[in-house]
Amino acid sequence: MPGEHNFEYLPLIRAFKGPAKLRGGGKTSPQTLANRNTRRAHSAKLDAEAALCTANWQARKAERQAAGDALPEIPVGVPILLQVDPGLDLDALRDKFSFEIVAEQEEGYVIVASEDVEISSFRAMIQGFAVQVHGSATIAQVHRLFDDPNQTDRLARILSEHMQSTWGILGDDQLYIVDIGIACAGTQEIPTKPKRGKRATDAEWAAKELAWSQARASAYNEWDDIKIERETAIQRFAEFYNAEILHLVDGSDFEAGVLPDSFTVRLKISGKGLRDFVLNYPYVFEVVEPEDITLPQSAGHLEAQPLPAVAPVAPDADAPTVCVIDSGIQEGHLLLQPAIDKATSHCFLPGKAPTDVGDFVAGGGHGTRVAGAVLYGEDVPKAGNPKLPFWIQNARLLDDNNRMPDEIFPAEAMRTTVERYHLGPRATRIFNHSINAYGYCRLRYMSSWAAEIDALSNEHDVLIIQSAGNVRLTGPMPFPGVKDHLVAGRAYPDYLYEGAARVSNPGQSLQALTVGSIAYGAFAAGNWRSFATEPNLPSAFSRSGPGIWNVIKPEVVEYGGDFIRTSNEPVDVQSGGAIPAVCPELVRSTMFAPGPAADRDATGTSFAAPKVARIAAKLQRLLPDEPTLLYRALLVQSAQWPTWAEEVLSRLRTPHPQQTLEQRQELLDKASQIIRCIGFGVPDETRATVNTDHRTTFITSAETPISAGHCHIYQVPIPAALRQQADEFDIRIDVTLSYVAQPRRTRRNLRRYLSTWVDWVTSKLGEGLNDFRVRAMKDEENGGAALPGSTLPWTLQESATTGLVRDSRRNSGTVQKDWAIVRSNTLPDHFCIAVRGHQGWSRDPDSTARYALVVTFEIVGKEVGIYDPLRIAVLELQTQISTEVEVKVEAEVEVEVQAAE
Repeated sequence: MPGEHNFEYLPLIRAFKGPAKLRGGGKTSPQTLANRNTRRAHSAKLDAEAALCTANWQARKAERQAAGDALPEIPVGVPILLQVDPGLDLDALRDKFSFEIVAEQEEGYVIVASEDVEISSFRAMIQGFAVQVHGSATIAQVHRLFDDPNQTDRLARILSEHMQSTWGILGDDQLYIVDIGIACAGTQEIPTKPKRGKRATDAEWAAKELAWSQARASAYNEWDDIKIERETAIQRFAEFYNAEILHLVDGSDFEAGVLPDSFTVRLKISGKGLRDFVLNYPYVFEVVEPEDITLPQSAGHLEAQPLPAVAPVAPDADAPTVCVIDSGIQEGHLLLQPAIDKATSHCFLPGKAPTDVGDFVAGGGHGTRVAGAVLYGEDVPKAGNPKLPFWIQNARLLDDNNRMPDEIFPAEAMRTTVERYHLGPRATRIFNHSINAYGYCRLRYMSSWAAEIDALSNEHDVLIIQSAGNVRLTGPMPFPGVKDHLVAGRAYPDYLYEGAARVSNPGQSLQALTVGSIAYGAFAAGNWRSFATEPNLPSAFSRSGPGIWNVIKPEVVEYGGDFIRTSNEPVDVQSGGAIPAVCPELVRSTMFAPGPAADRDATGTSFAAPKVARIAAKLQRLLPDEPTLLYRALLVQSAQWPTWAEEVLSRLRTPHPQQTLEQRQELLDKASQIIRCIGFGVPDETRATVNTDHRTTFITSAETPISAGHCHIYQVPIPAALRQQADEFDIRIDVTLSYVAQPRRTRRNLRRYLSTWVDWVTSKLGEGLNDFRVRAMKDEENGGAALPGSTLPWTLQESATTGLVRDSRRNSGTVQKDWAIVRSNTLPDHFCIAVRGHQGWSRDPDSTARYALVVTFEIVGKEVGIYDPLRIAVLELQTQISTEVEVKVEAEVEVEVQAAE
């Protein structure tokens, strides 16, 4: 009966699966076309560049041999910088020329390594290209080989900005601490899986399958051997220069079945040794200085305060657990103590006892505040016996100064911490990580820290809630603070769009759910006032996007407070405590000094993130058997832009008749700025966890694997009652895809960073199920007829040049959301969505991405109820599909019986 339900999520029904109809690889580069038309000239130029490169490295090797024991042994390979057609599959460089791909960069630049100093096979192919030898066509796509005797071009592509500025003045005997990325992908790749021919016998096919399996196993073994060999070589090199290996961290764990393409080593080494290693070791793809990981501290109130008359009750034994990776927690705090899982508390700081887990950060602590925000959200109780909803685990990574010591390598600490708790007794799946580097994230490669989060999310069913980072009050260049921006003439919020305000490492991680901050509203006291002039504007300190590869970051925002400023000149800026109303109410540590148990005296994205972790834990309690991919999808799905931001979209959707092109462009620019600051908006616990008469959410259950080149079509039946021509209700449709795949850190390209990447497309208005199936699936034909329908007015769309929000694409990250508002009477009888897998770096046919998908329909004006009609329509569709399957099975059985007779 229609009333017999509790507004549960409705299932997304997968109607079809099969090969995806994907668009081609793009246009051939004009330079490649020109090279094909001038074969001899291109061959002569490229061969001359190769000859010079070979001569330079032969001379370098000879000098090194002459030096004898004065220099350490290095691998025989040579690094080479190429510029290739951006559309070239880099596996061709490995297959054709035995080049190892060290690093892929933008605009077709690739660093490769060759064990053959003379690069004989490459030069032979170049010479063959001139006379059109079969198999030499790839040479047209190799545009240039850099003759780089001083390695200026190569160094510019592997050194950080700071390292470049100091490279020429490195002191021979001065010690430096650096993080060096080492590629170890080798030259062997998993071959394409064979297809059985129509005439192949069982024996022939079995032999082919065996040969392919052996080749795949060989590739896995070679990667393992290369990693060990290069780690050993670096250890010998370090011993020669009396260098200290502070950390040596693989890109991933072989035991987990995930292949690393690189590892990172943190070295303490002399300037002479550093120069020798970087210039001569061929497999280096990145050299960066360790980042300063120091979080701001609050001044706080130091006066003793009476304890609140509150006695929280411990969570249920099976309640969800949130691990707080932070500065420790005051575990005996009146408001926290019943929820602390003390048996698992651990201090990871070097030189500290594992039991030293307290929060001694001055001014009220940091981890204590974060833990309180997870448990209480916006409202810290003053009295009563509130039942605590979750268990809190305490992983201490920051010291008394709210800083991560240089002795800790962030990527290693991340893996150690997450696996300790996830593989522990509570199988923790939700982690709050309100720790960031001081400045903005680098864009050349995914950092080892962020890549580790991506790898952990792929290997384990975990969700890491990550703060976006804060722009400080003041800061040294190139990390200006809020006051520095104002003095330089960059007003709020304009400075938030500067590159210096980009999200902090590791907030650019594709798998982490990155959280920014918004302000409560406009407040003033005396000469001080908040930066925000109305509710829900971006906080003055909240770092913005996009992240690496133009991915939307932060994805969501929560209340983290605001800075305050004076109106006079010169301007002064404070963190907000002088106007308590601008700050969130947070539990405080009283371990360092006396003060209230809770107060409004601190601000930051650190305290916005745990409010999102709180919703994630609520979802785990509601859906304990579902993957964290679904929690992430539902969190993002629940997010909406605040009223002031939605008004911008409204004016774009229904422009005023007198709106000029200039005015429309201003609105488009504003929308682009909004998504950079607040992502998809503010998540809402109710929207994430509860359906209503007017809002219905459909979900997939469990993780769904998808391979490259495949397509899954989901079907949402739209009842006729909701499509009546006489009715015109506005329906908001939200779609969110959350997926995960294996990362490769040496790839400076979104599509090749992941083993398999995924996107989604939907049916059009007026397009039926079969027409959409023809458009989405490879083997479906329609005889060349034009397909009906008009595209839904999505806010983002697939291209950064269309939609209402420009410069951002919905399919650029691993959480992909879009939303549209349509008239109810324009909907088709079935709304369909296709999830498509695309080839990333992996050629292994068994490689898959895993995803969760969420679709929401909502009557904007709440004129009619939709939950019951949609629920009944889904039940009817399930019955119909079940019947069709039974009929098909019966028919197949009957055919088999007839064949047997």
